[in-house]
Amino acid sequence: MLTKILIVDDHTIFREGLKLILAENPEVVVGGEADSGQEALKEVSENNYDIVLLDISLPERNGLEILREIKNRRPDIHVIMLTMYPEEVYAISALKIGASGYLTKKQAPDELMQAIKKVSKGEKFISSSIVEKLILIAENGSEKLPHETLSDREHQVMCMIASGKTVSKISEDLSLSINTISTFRKRILKKLNLMTNAELTSYAIKNQLVPE
Repeated sequence: MLTKILIVDDHTIFREGLKLILAENPEVVVGGEADSGQEALKEVSENNYDIVLLDISLPERNGLEILREIKNRRPDIHVIMLTMYPEEVYAISALKIGASGYLTKKQAPDELMQAIKKVSKGEKFISSSIVEKLILIAENGSEKLPHETLSDREHQVMCMIASGKTVSKISEDLSLSINTISTFRKRILKKLNLMTNAELTSYAIKNQLVPE
């Protein structure tokens, strides 16, 4: 029996890359694609999918919000989260919400088929780089780093700022007002005890929240 997969990512090139990887396995078929959270929810409501490959950083709505809605609508669907950032806070949140897997895009080509095979059996799969970070957290106790106190949305905005996006661009991508994004920025800087975007970027790179 074929495993039917929905790919949700706003980057066409990445979706095409995933399709090439999946095409090598005769046991899976890409049944649909979506470039936004709303389109993903429409696909899930109207079609039967076994697995959703869901980008955590989507325009308009956070991937974690979409994950929550997918699981509310179709708790039987397995969702594997994909992310640019090897950030353990997102991994923990995603698993709590109901994700079956969590992969960094950097490692997706090597681990994707392994992840699909495991979650199809009802098991969990976490990218090896994330597992290493979770082990370090366990070994070092429960004391939180400053960025671990951020909300999911604050964390998303922080990563976008650290990636070089302007407030206006973030406002456009998330469909939120510039004032709202500015407020998020102020909260983030306060929680991290930082003053400028440059300091924020340095902090994010140091803690491996964004690529160098």
